[in-house]
Amino acid sequence: MTYKENSKKFLDEANITIGDTVKVSKEDVSYKGILLDRSEDAEDNYIVLKLNSGYNIGIEITNASIELIEHGDKPKIGYDETEIPHDDNKMDISIISTGGTVSSIIDYSTGAVHPAFTAGDLLKANPELIDLANYDVKALYNILSENMEPKYWVEAARSIADDINNGSQGVVIAHGTDTMHYTSAALSFILRTPVPIVVTGAQRSSDRPSTDTFLNLINSVGAAKSDIAEVTVCMHDSLNDDICALHSGVKVRKMHTSRRDTFRSIDGEPIAYLKDGEIQKTTRPYNKREECELKLYDNVEDKVALIKSYPGISQEIIDYYIDKGYKGLLIEGTGLGHVPEYMVPSLERAADEKIPCVMTSQCIYGRVNMNVYSTGRKLLDAHLISGEDMTPEVGYVKLCWALGQTDDVEEVRKIMETNIAGEINQRTSAKYFLN
Repeated sequence: MTYKENSKKFLDEANITIGDTVKVSKEDVSYKGILLDRSEDAEDNYIVLKLNSGYNIGIEITNASIELIEHGDKPKIGYDETEIPHDDNKMDISIISTGGTVSSIIDYSTGAVHPAFTAGDLLKANPELIDLANYDVKALYNILSENMEPKYWVEAARSIADDINNGSQGVVIAHGTDTMHYTSAALSFILRTPVPIVVTGAQRSSDRPSTDTFLNLINSVGAAKSDIAEVTVCMHDSLNDDICALHSGVKVRKMHTSRRDTFRSIDGEPIAYLKDGEIQKTTRPYNKREECELKLYDNVEDKVALIKSYPGISQEIIDYYIDKGYKGLLIEGTGLGHVPEYMVPSLERAADEKIPCVMTSQCIYGRVNMNVYSTGRKLLDAHLISGEDMTPEVGYVKLCWALGQTDDVEEVRKIMETNIAGEINQRTSAKYFLN
């Protein structure tokens, strides 16, 4: 135990150790929770409790009293990989780390958060997981998600395929949140999967009182054990530590910089909701286990640009990417799918040079319709491809993938206009707006 001097004396006098449920009273306020460990360099007059809400708080012990409610299980200091038993009655789940906050654990000897990620690390930080499944845990790479590249999507997909071929019954991908929805979309196109593939992350690291790491991981493992054989994203559904939403990998987006419920389904509902590692309810039909064989379509073109239209944008931007040899352009247009009229000649040039250009909208909800206004019709005449109701991020990823399958512009058009993994809704309902 890292408590010392005053705080250690405060706890020892009440026969309380880490893991015990206690009640701390101070003046007219009391707190009930589980006593947690803390970093060695923490201030001596404080103890740390995990409240029932899931939040951790520090309490100054001056003029405070503490009461033991219940002795708890004492935390195991660590796990040797050879000590983790295999249980034939449990499912075999792979957890693949690509980096990000969710892959970090607290080192209480220093108080630091570090990215070591093995089965032992995982179970040390989240011992409740050991009751749910057998685990094969590996770190594929350790990068900040803003450094993600299309080649990493391919490496992740191949690693997932290897695990499934070796008997994994479900896969969890630990990923940074900033570009998680790009990766979930890429895996949705690259893989046809007979088992669940769940991408998860954390908005707040495990050293913070409001960390969302544990809830997201335990529910992601639950989703990986389910019969929902699609690529999904599993994250908090509210600000509370209660339920996670399971979103389609091609209909999800990060919507807030810091909220724990930042991920929302776009133009649709989550596939399911989970609590305590169990599916609570599903909201729509989904692909089920073993309905298809594993297939890997892992050619991806990385010379694709995502261009956002804005007032005053120059047509030279289109010409720049053409001159630099880019193979495809994803346009994030305004409204129903527009750019300034003066950009049409440059887009016609792209069409002449067999560079497919796909139009999506800056609007998060709704769909592109270039038939309504004159500018849109001119864009259609310039051979712009409609992105339907795909978000710009999904449209960009799909165009990278489509160009990996063929360099024929008409075949690319067919792929972009075909619903491959649930990315295109035939009808878009307004009821999902900001739902």
